[in-house]
Amino acid sequence: MFAKGQTITQILEHWTPKYYAVPDDKIGLQLGTLNKEIKNVMVTLDVTEQVVDEAIEKDIQLIIAHHPIIFRPLKHIQTDLSAGKIYEKCIKNDIAVYVAHTNLDVAEGGINDMMANALGLTKLSPLEEVHTEKLSKLVVFVPEEAHNNVLKSIFAAGAGWIGDYSHCSFNIKGEGTFLAQENTDPYIGEKGKLTKANEIRIETIVPQNIQRKVVQAMLKAHPYEEVAYDLYPMDLKGKSFGLGRVGRLPDKKTLAELVSTVKENFEVPMVRTVGDLNKEISKVAVLGGSGSRYVQQAKYAGADVLITGDIDFHTAQDALADGLSIIDPGHHAEKIMIKHVSDYLQTEFFTKKIGTNVIQSTTDTDPFTFL
Repeated sequence: MFAKGQTITQILEHWTPKYYAVPDDKIGLQLGTLNKEIKNVMVTLDVTEQVVDEAIEKDIQLIIAHHPIIFRPLKHIQTDLSAGKIYEKCIKNDIAVYVAHTNLDVAEGGINDMMANALGLTKLSPLEEVHTEKLSKLVVFVPEEAHNNVLKSIFAAGAGWIGDYSHCSFNIKGEGTFLAQENTDPYIGEKGKLTKANEIRIETIVPQNIQRKVVQAMLKAHPYEEVAYDLYPMDLKGKSFGLGRVGRLPDKKTLAELVSTVKENFEVPMVRTVGDLNKEISKVAVLGGSGSRYVQQAKYAGADVLITGDIDFHTAQDALADGLSIIDPGHHAEKIMIKHVSDYLQTEFFTKKIGTNVIQSTTDTDPFTFL
């Protein structure tokens, strides 16, 4: 069974919700339609004309890219110009283009985590916070004999997390009362008679983005015909999500040793480096893409080095003066996403018994040649 385009993007957005993206980022469907069957989906960093040619050759119906195919407002689509040729080929060959950009950067397990994990960093935190989960408190009253089943269902749906602690709840025994009316089918008690029931009040924390899922799981597991429950919005902050990561190396390295690790694990032929190569590094900030404007955040976070792309001359001078080392592996180091996004989709397709094939683009989209 092949999946529709909407199904595939919904699977991806479960990992990388659109609301994770920074304001005005160009994400989502940018070209074509998702209302079609997808036999083959291809994952790429960029959408160049060569990538589209590869997609045509491999019978691709959907391209999932990290970098937007349309970043600035279009003034024209002239098909004799480079951008116009890309749009024309996609349209003529019915290839849709979907973009997961900063939402893929921010997501847990996204590009910044991919880069941090490739370096073995631990104790990770965002370099710049862009989204904080809103929390609600769920309160539900359950008959004693159904307590464990309802509680288990609520937790399985994702409720009950406080920091790194899961299955958090508070449970109070009490007595509930109700009077079943004529058109009811009560689980306990009789119609027209006041019923007193031994019940347990469950309280737990629910992130608002999964609130509907948790409530549905609770209602399904609850034996009552009419379930008494409440949801209270909370001022308490939930989990923070953001751009970049700051973490610690398992063992200290010199800047020169870390440079070698970056080149090997990011599969880049060279890097640009700022700072003393003999300097000991323990705390590292990483940020995929262009990171010049995050130098001060890295410094404030106590990082010894910032690993990011597209560092300009004056930013490098300022970082050097401030004692912050920099390793610049280039913007194209984000190609690490191709394998990880492909693996995620393949796993989800297998679990959901979807026959759509996931293909990793093999076209090199790095515009630079190193001599």
